[in-house]
Amino acid sequence: MTEPESVDTRMRRWRLAIGVDQDELEKSDQRLCGALDALYGDGETQGGKKPRGGLGKSSPKALSTWMGEIRAYFPTPVVQIVQRDAFEKYDLKHMLTEPEFLASVEQDVNLAADLIELKDVMPDEAKAAAREVIASIVAKLMEQLEMKMSEAIRGAVDKSKRTFRPRPSDISWEKTIAANLRHYQPDYRTVIPEKLVGFHRRQRRKVDLDEVILCVDQSGSMATSVIYASIFAAVMASLPVVSTKLVVFDTSVVDMTEELADPVDVLFGVQLGGGTDIDQAVGYCAKIIEQPTKAHFILITDLYEGGDQKSFLQRMASLKRSGVNVLVLLALTDEGRPSFDKDLATKLAGMDIPCFACTPDQFPDLMGACLRRDDITIWASTHDIKLIRNDTPHDEPTSIT
Repeated sequence: MTEPESVDTRMRRWRLAIGVDQDELEKSDQRLCGALDALYGDGETQGGKKPRGGLGKSSPKALSTWMGEIRAYFPTPVVQIVQRDAFEKYDLKHMLTEPEFLASVEQDVNLAADLIELKDVMPDEAKAAAREVIASIVAKLMEQLEMKMSEAIRGAVDKSKRTFRPRPSDISWEKTIAANLRHYQPDYRTVIPEKLVGFHRRQRRKVDLDEVILCVDQSGSMATSVIYASIFAAVMASLPVVSTKLVVFDTSVVDMTEELADPVDVLFGVQLGGGTDIDQAVGYCAKIIEQPTKAHFILITDLYEGGDQKSFLQRMASLKRSGVNVLVLLALTDEGRPSFDKDLATKLAGMDIPCFACTPDQFPDLMGACLRRDDITIWASTHDIKLIRNDTPHDEPTSIT
């Protein structure tokens, strides 16, 4: 269950809400206080001092930055009111419908996350413009990620079957060199291979398809992870070699599998923010797994559980015992050092469930390793990724770099 709110947190919230002299605040709160005053103040703080904070030049990205800070200290209904007020005061409707603004703003995954978070307070005209921007961002990301993802999935090789006429990408150089050592050329200090050794690619029938279930936390802190997971799920859903399902959750669970043909529709169906009930989401996913020994369950969450932690751990253990390949991604982002519940991650690690953060660039190779059921500990070490260990001190860095 959610931890009781501390006295310090309540006091901090009230000080920010009623407005105080910024000199009385901790440095980390001064920007947040300035942002609230910029939205609701009359230009002066108590004591007649001009606020040093504020939004500066307004943009969805600047707005979302301090909205993330507000979301950390106020309940969802309050955050929704502040979002709506900010949208109106800073005339974001006009900005989002101006071609000049849309052409000049940096269109990246962070902007997409910002717009998705604001979509519920946008009028229809602005929402249509935001959808076009998101569609453009998604198209660029798909172009960057689709080929690598497709190659990683299609190229999952069956190492039990050798071939002496492998494709270049399937050559096992270690075995090729070992098989051709007698052809070593001292003058050139190299081996000239007489034959190449590699592996057959798997030929899968429909009934033998592996299942991939991506279960994604849609709390506000996971916004970028939701976008990348949705795009990867859409790519995998287009491949006939795997069966892909996408489930997103907060305190409710939504199965987005039927929407995967259009990742933009998926993203507009996401509701960022709110509470988190991971246990409920894992329970739903367990019910839709058809063949446990062919299933790969990828839970993408920061593990800040608002539901039943004990039940959640029991469900994860049950999935693993049934033969499901289970792992937890604490983040799927370009940044390192994710924020997550270290105690819960440590308990999962003690159950031999890998927990770590992953970049979008690493994710295709990770999925290839999962489909081959490689040892993820070895895979992570070759990619300089630190897995959470059941003996990891809580203050030890968990950077993905």
